[in-house]
Amino acid sequence: MATGHTDPQRRERILAATLDLIAEEGVAGVSHRKIAARAGVPLGSMTYHFAGMDELLREAFGRFADHVVTVFDAHLAAPDGPEQAREAVTDLVHALSEGTRRDLVLTQELYTLAARRPAYRELTDAWMHRSRVHLEKHFDPDTARQLDALIEGLILHRALSRHPHDRALTAEAVTRITTPSRLSR
Repeated sequence: MATGHTDPQRRERILAATLDLIAEEGVAGVSHRKIAARAGVPLGSMTYHFAGMDELLREAFGRFADHVVTVFDAHLAAPDGPEQAREAVTDLVHALSEGTRRDLVLTQELYTLAARRPAYRELTDAWMHRSRVHLEKHFDPDTARQLDALIEGLILHRALSRHPHDRALTAEAVTRITTPSRLSR
């Protein structure tokens, strides 16, 4: 839908407020009224800009996924060769696991929503595909898929652990996944 003439940033504020509220209260805690109050917009703006809560959530989570893919791109666009790519993946795991709690919570909220409601799997599927595209610049498709899952797991374990593992363990795990096995030769 078009944005209002008097406030061209209103739609963006609504999306940002939606993500902020999800990070604070979870998907179950958001409502049109709370989002409008947080965004500083009239309640009627919610239905003017978005057909319903599902459309709002899909677009907000889509923006969040774009943000995470941008982080992937920043880490994985420049490496030249497998060793630099392994180092970049290790950096990525540590950057994301040491990042904001907001990003961690938003990731988990999206995964939970996708697990409960198949319509949201389109978002997670697209996100995983976009992440693997970056990984496939450096590794074969099967390795990229395994590495993508490893990245997610390592980020989660590092972010939630009271005693997160160190960089050496991350580097070792990445190397194990991305080094061809002698058994397969």
